[in-house]
Parts: sequence; C-alpha cells; structure tokens
Amino acid sequence: MQTPRKIAVVGSGLVGSLLAIYLKRAGHTVHVYDRSPDIRTIQFSGRSINLAMSNRGWKALDYLGLGDEIRKIAIPMDKRAIHLVDKPLTFQYYGKDGESIYSISRGVLNRKMVTLAENEGVEFFFDTKVWDVTLAEATLHIGETERGEWQDFKYDMVFGADGAFSRVRHRMQRQNMFNYSQEFLQLGYKELNIPANEDGTHKLDKNSLHIWPRQDFMLTALPNLDGSFTCTLFMPFTGENSFEALNDKKTLQDFFAKYFPSTVDVIPKLVEDFFKNPTSSLVTMKCYPWTYQDKVALIGDACHAIVPFYGHGMNAGFEDITVLNQLMEQYGDDWLSVFSEYEKSRKPNADAIAELSYRNFMEMSSKTADSKFLLQKKIEKYFSEKYPDKWLPLYSRVTFSERPYSEALALGDHQRDIMEAVMQMENIEQVWNSPEVENKILELLNNKQ
Repeated sequence: MQTPRKIAVVGSGLVGSLLAIYLKRAGHTVHVYDRSPDIRTIQFSGRSINLAMSNRGWKALDYLGLGDEIRKIAIPMDKRAIHLVDKPLTFQYYGKDGESIYSISRGVLNRKMVTLAENEGVEFFFDTKVWDVTLAEATLHIGETERGEWQDFKYDMVFGADGAFSRVRHRMQRQNMFNYSQEFLQLGYKELNIPANEDGTHKLDKNSLHIWPRQDFMLTALPNLDGSFTCTLFMPFTGENSFEALNDKKTLQDFFAKYFPSTVDVIPKLVEDFFKNPTSSLVTMKCYPWTYQDKVALIGDACHAIVPFYGHGMNAGFEDITVLNQLMEQYGDDWLSVFSEYEKSRKPNADAIAELSYRNFMEMSSKTADSKFLLQKKIEKYFSEKYPDKWLPLYSRVTFSERPYSEALALGDHQRDIMEAVMQMENIEQVWNSPEVENKILELLNNKQ
C-alpha cells in the first residue's frame, strides 16, 4: 500500500477517469480537472469515432472488476464486413473461436467512466481551465482566461491526461532536452449515421465492423446499442476525391451513389450530417520524456496520440494505466522509480502502435479490396490454426494478446517477409492449403531463426 498522496488528474476523458479510479483505490485523494462541461450534461455527437475495445482495454477494466459493467454497453464484432462496388459482401474474421473486438460509443463510455469514478470518491471539477503547471511543485494554475487572474492549486503529484494538445505537456515542452513531434495526415474524417430500423434492429450485420474500402478514402460503420451505426468517412482534405471537392448537395449525393451505392438507402440524413458535422483532423504525436521527477507524468494521448486505424488509442492508454499500476505495486512510495520505469517501458510500445496504426490505414482502405491480400490472410489463418505455437497473425498479436506492441511490430515485419515469398509461389491460388505451402512457411521460419 502506498502512502496517501493528494493527486490531480488533468483531463476527464477515458484515460483520465480510469486512472483516477486506480489512484483512488490505491488510497490517494484524487481531483480531476477538465476545461469542458460535464460530458453527462451535453449532447455528444459529430466528432466521434466509435471505440473498439480489445484485450488490453478489458484487462485494465477487469482488474478493477468493472469489465462486466462496461460489457453491458458494448457490442462484440468478430469480423470485418467488406463492401466492394458491384461485388458481393465478404467477411473477414478477426481471430479464432469467436474472438471479438467490442464497439462502444465514446460518449456513452466516457459518461459511464465519470460516474464510476465519482462512485469511488473521485472529485471532478468541470468547466475549469488549467493554463499552466509549475512542474517542480506540482502546482496547477487555473483561471477563466489565459491572460487573466489565476489561482494556484498545489498537489503532491499531477497527471496530464488531457489529450493530444495537452496543457501539461505544453509546459513540459519548455524544458531543456524535451523531444516532441506531431504529424498530421493529409486525411480528415467526418461522422455520419445509419439509424436503426423502426423496430430498433440494425440495418446491417451488427456483429461486424463494416468497411467500404476505396484506396485513397474509405467509409466505416460500427454498431451502437440503439440499433444505429456510427459511420466515419475518411478521405483527403484536398484533391479529386476529397472533402474540399464535396462542396454541394448534388456533388455529395453523386459521389456516394458512385462509390458507396449500398449506403444510399441506409444513410437518410447524409446531406444534413455531412454539412453539419465538422471535418476533423488526424494526428500522430510523440514526445519524451513523459515524466518530471516524481511530480508530473503524462499518460494516454497526452504523450502518444495515434491515428485510429488499429482502434488502439484507448486500448494503449488503458494499458499505460495497467503498467503504471503494476509499478506502483512493485515500488510503493518510490515514485521516482515508478515514473522512470513507466516511461522506459511504455515509450517503445507507444511508438510501435503508432507505426502499426499508420500502416493499418493502407490495409483497411486498399488491401481489404485486394483478392490476393485476402488469400494471404486465409493462408495465415490456416497455418496459424495448424501451428499455433509457430504463427500468431499480427492482428491477433496486437488485439487479442497482451504481448508488447514493439514485439508485435518486429514479428509482424518478419511474418510479412515470409508471406511475400509464399505469395510468389506458382499456382498459390490453387495450392494455398497444401503441404507444399506449409513446408515453405516452416522452412522460412527456420531460416529466420
């Protein structure tokens, strides 16, 4: 058990709320600050990409005994449903034995997490703007405006869980030897909606993550409990097929009729939602160090914001908390060691999932429409089921295991090289499940060891 401390968490999002529960359970006094209103009091729509909870996220929740409560607001998705133009709908299963990722509305989950944290005794301060932090003293500077009068609130420790544009990190960036980078994709996203049928059922298969892959752009749809789907259109900001080009009602409708014909009858408010909802940007942010002495630490998007194409932003943030908690149990009151080991452990893995997420856009938008790629996935699945000790597909390693992301990236590259050689085999379409192919993979695995 640790000596009780007075701890501030800046940011009441998913990671901030869950971290607050962990800290409260460890015996600390926990105050959470957020510049936004209480999410439970506002309508949450227009900027959401539904979450895909997987093993790493569930581990963090189950440790606290909260997993079953959250599963009540989640829908399992055991496969991708791939919608091609003028071709039948195809399905690509994620794992084995019904392994699933879980669709959860970000707003619904965030509301739930805040309530669960309050039930634990965490105190929230909404509509409260933190403008700066004195790192050496763990003191927050709070006021109505950036240039106005501030009040000082001193703590034993501060956690910055305030997202990709973190104010806590902004202060840390002004230190010597602090590395920071951000990279925006030339790709944005916009939320659309498929409403439920009149009887409340889903218009599409509810246990699938639906993808309309079109190379440079794509549409996705994830199910909600009320029978609706949250859709996200990802496409370039500028160019021939871009948000800039879809500038009037007719152009938009013609574009969807051409590229997403199967959605025309299921997105009734396409025009209204498209021109009402904002076009949001996608950023990868990296920095180091993540901590200052034993006083301040960054967590979640505040230190490793990633693009959403692997569905692991939240999962990676929740895994930060799992690792931090393990170190708290190991080192007790030695917070210098807790923070030092936390950032050293998590930084390589955060960089790895950032790279994997960036790559996965290409897989989702282009390769899922490629018959050769689908055959490759089929071969991998066949081989891994026959030799589970020798081959775990990259997606399963990232999503259905708790092995380090950095290990998944390295082994995934190794497997990619092997599969490139296998796909060059003569008549691979006919012999894909033959002893010849099996032996080839086994030979290549042995050669690489």
